[in-house]
Amino acid sequence: MRALGQGARRLLGELVEGLRIALSSLLGARLRSLLTTLGIVIGVMTVIAIVAIIQGLNAAFEEQIASIGTHTIHVSKYQWVSQGQGEWWLMRNRKDLGLAELRAVEREATLATAVAPQVSVFQGTVTQADHELRGIRITGTDPRYLDTNGGAVAAGRFLTETDVDLSRTSAVLGFEAGQRLFPGWEPEAIVGRRVRVEGHVFTVVGAMARRGKFMDLDLDTIVFLPYTTFLRDLGGKRSLILSVSSAPEHLQELQDQLIGILRRVRRVPPDRPDDFACNKQEEFLKLYNQLTGALYAVAVGVGLITLVVGGIGIMNIMLVSVTERTREIGVRRALGARRRTILLQFLIESSVVATLGGAVGTALGLGTARVVSLATPLAAAVTPSAVVLGLTFSAAVGLLFGSWPAWRAARLDPVEALRYE
Repeated sequence: MRALGQGARRLLGELVEGLRIALSSLLGARLRSLLTTLGIVIGVMTVIAIVAIIQGLNAAFEEQIASIGTHTIHVSKYQWVSQGQGEWWLMRNRKDLGLAELRAVEREATLATAVAPQVSVFQGTVTQADHELRGIRITGTDPRYLDTNGGAVAAGRFLTETDVDLSRTSAVLGFEAGQRLFPGWEPEAIVGRRVRVEGHVFTVVGAMARRGKFMDLDLDTIVFLPYTTFLRDLGGKRSLILSVSSAPEHLQELQDQLIGILRRVRRVPPDRPDDFACNKQEEFLKLYNQLTGALYAVAVGVGLITLVVGGIGIMNIMLVSVTERTREIGVRRALGARRRTILLQFLIESSVVATLGGAVGTALGLGTARVVSLATPLAAAVTPSAVVLGLTFSAAVGLLFGSWPAWRAARLDPVEALRYE
């Protein structure tokens, strides 16, 4: 145990001494040290900036996904992610989903925690006094929309069962729709006012809080009506979308249950495929990963190539340093320094050079990502893992590319090294 303790103390002393010599050597050749770290700085900056931007995009996309219901299945005629124009036309010719499917799901989907119908016009017109809002989305739904699709009411209330049962002319305005129809008004002041939806007069009973966008779909430029009123006044020949939510652990079981219910109600023969689609957020996540995966790999690959180039520069400078300090190595060996001591000295020096470059590159990379997020719609997330990644990876590059020069220094013959001029 005593011998083990002495060995550990000796190793610690060698590491401390190696670090002192490495810093002294770097400070003695500042310009060379700066040029040596430049490749590492550029490589780490590139990788960190890309990772930070990708992480920010992932977080922003997950937030958008949550806006359509994290644990919700959206049953529709159409598959969200189709394989081409031909498949879209096949889906277009499917039978509409109607009230029969809605009632069956409400009655028989035992795993569902909420079921909300949706029927929409995507290019509607809403007016209020002299203000006209064109190209607005008008959606008919019921009180369970908030449970299945998210969102919150900023003023007033959302639709109620009474609104639906009595087909009332009640309307809830999305945040942007309220701001544009009633510019300068507080949300509370909008409640109780009248608006015209496709020429029909409705009373505003609530105003939604801001929700943002999902992909290209603006979730704030929208007006909610009771779906019964929508079908009566804006046309009943429209297919419903059924948003059905459940506990996360039962989502797949719920989908199987919905398929069985809908195939029976829609009388789909056993040998025919489903004439409806069960859409989940996973489909967008898969599509997103496919679109960004290749780009992410290429961008990180470019950064890694830059790091390799920087590592080669470190190796080159360290080989020059070994040659310049050959006589010094011979003197230290003659005074009793072990090969391990010389090896550690040069490994520490190369890793310190790379780590310093990594620290500067990490700071510049995070700064670049922040500037990009402020100047463009691209988001960026500065996480501790990105900082650890930058420093760890740069130190590893220094150790890897400094191994050969350190080994050469440790293998020098003391007598030949003392003769070196």
